[in-house]
Amino acid sequence: MLATVISSALFGLKGYPVTVEADLGNGLPAFEIVGLPDAAVKEAKERVKSAILNSGLRFPDRRITVNLSPASLKKEGAGFDLPIAVALLCASEQLPLERTVTYGFLGELSLSGELRPVRGVLPECMALKESGIRRIILPEANAAEAAVCELEVYPARTLADVVAHFSADRLLDRKHASSDLWEDTKDIALDFADVRGQQVARRGMEIAASGGHNILMIGPPGSGKTMIAKRLPSILPPMTREETLEVSQIYSVAGQLPKGKALLTRRPFRNVHHSVSAPALAGGGAGVPRPGELSLAHNGVLFLDELPEFHRDALEVLRQPLEDGTVSLSRVAGQVEYPASVMLVASMNPCRCGYYGTEKCHCTQSQVEQYLRKISGPLLDRIDIHIEVDAVAYEELESRRAGESSATIRERVCSARARQQERFADSGIFCNAQMSPAQVDAFCTLNEEGNALLKSVFDRLGMSARGYHRILKVARTIADLDGVDQIGVVHLAEAIQYRSFDRKYWGR
Repeated sequence: MLATVISSALFGLKGYPVTVEADLGNGLPAFEIVGLPDAAVKEAKERVKSAILNSGLRFPDRRITVNLSPASLKKEGAGFDLPIAVALLCASEQLPLERTVTYGFLGELSLSGELRPVRGVLPECMALKESGIRRIILPEANAAEAAVCELEVYPARTLADVVAHFSADRLLDRKHASSDLWEDTKDIALDFADVRGQQVARRGMEIAASGGHNILMIGPPGSGKTMIAKRLPSILPPMTREETLEVSQIYSVAGQLPKGKALLTRRPFRNVHHSVSAPALAGGGAGVPRPGELSLAHNGVLFLDELPEFHRDALEVLRQPLEDGTVSLSRVAGQVEYPASVMLVASMNPCRCGYYGTEKCHCTQSQVEQYLRKISGPLLDRIDIHIEVDAVAYEELESRRAGESSATIRERVCSARARQQERFADSGIFCNAQMSPAQVDAFCTLNEEGNALLKSVFDRLGMSARGYHRILKVARTIADLDGVDQIGVVHLAEAIQYRSFDRKYWGR
């Protein structure tokens, strides 16, 4: 007998429906799975057999062929265990096939028949909904994710519970989406009030957060660069619903959604160690590559502390995503594109010992140049804001006077972002840093005095076209913080001063 049930699979961030066909034929007992299964799917044979037997059911003693359609796309992971088991039970007439046809199935099976969670449920359930499926059975741990998609979600703990549901012996309870699904209720532990002094760095961070701009901090050890960067999430604006769904799908595919959470409602902050490899940043893995740190920081912050200590090939991976907001990965299984619209925050010392320009520095000029050359010109050109973080004076530390709180700064940031969301409504972008050249021309107009100032700086510094556009974007953000539509000379002058490192340290 032939039985068919519906499941779903992933290709990159996209889910697509998969038809699981189980056929019981004559001949010697055998169990084959076809349709481009990977090793984890092939191993489902043993898990499914043990789960069926240990659930008190009969495993068909026939020649079994399971096909996963479409057969032209590679299937990965253990999420096909449950649909394969249900298809076999329907084919062997232990479950009524006519009652299962309106359901989708996802889930890994243990040998005892317990259902275990799988990754990628959010995009897979979206694909099932688009294909016309309105009900789904899956593990309890994945139920909150699936409920986001407005499906009828029936979480199950074991294969026996699924069988009881279709036998009408014990119906599964339906899972509903949480009422506070989109709310960000997590308290912020780190506050800018802890930062003493550093007014320039605080101002730079406020501008960067307001417009989503990349920022580089350079200064001696112990000046507070890392401390300031770690407090950046406390002033970032909340994500829109579109941004929340994008980020949550990435974390679902990567299997990194917090336990029991349906959505990731707080902007990501990825603090990456300098030993990270290029594939770990961009994404990779056998078969279809998984998201890397760049994609996991989408709509949030990618923090690279001690920037020159990173491998050169890893840093060069950043260039294309910082420009395009996406990561394109080509593998044998096909080409996958992951979103990677990140706010890059980097920090570094001015030389290897960290005290360049003071009597404490013992580096030779050639050592300083060799250290700084680890940061290429094209990468530096993609960083909008350059900030010097000087050592904190004793008087500022001793005063114990709290700085401005994150809550106060965040109000100004959210006000500036609100202006940008109104400006870019229905354009597919969310902040000034994401503007295209055409949008820069439309929204970053200058008066005659501003044009004259920018022209003189452009010629004197030998600025690139990219640097020109990035100065205008930062100036637009500064004007938004001031609540004005026209970029003034004072806004432009402040934006220009944040591009000083090219000449001071790199001599470019």
